[in-house]
Amino acid sequence: MDIISENKRARFDYEISEKVDAGIELNGQEVKSAKNGQFQIAGAKAIIRGGEVWLINSHIPPYQPKNAPIDYQEDRVRKILLRKDEIKKFLGKLNDKGHELVPIKVFLKKRIIKIEIGYGKLKRKSDKREAIKKQSQEREMERER
Repeated sequence: MDIISENKRARFDYEISEKVDAGIELNGQEVKSAKNGQFQIAGAKAIIRGGEVWLINSHIPPYQPKNAPIDYQEDRVRKILLRKDEIKKFLGKLNDKGHELVPIKVFLKKRIIKIEIGYGKLKRKSDKREAIKKQSQEREMERER
């Protein structure tokens, strides 16, 4: 499994309880660009509209900028491919306040581009501060060894 892009803020900002791997609908030049590692999901979110899951605020630059179609949009909304039962499971849980679907990473699995989506709850500021303190303490312990 080759990781193309990772959303490092997702694990810091959210308490992720469930994860699911899904496909993503891309056009030809987006696939080539993503395989070159030019897929950015920092700040992206997944939403459910009309019984389908959509990825918003992701960024894929054109593979060949001078050869890209005139109407190409780098930040377009992309469809995430999940089964209906998986979508219903997430839809029932998203009614709680502060819960969201967050893209965690984009990776290659047998030459197919997949995206890992996590269901998580937004952390409070105090929880984030505790996580930062814990990380710094762990670093200090490693340095002493």
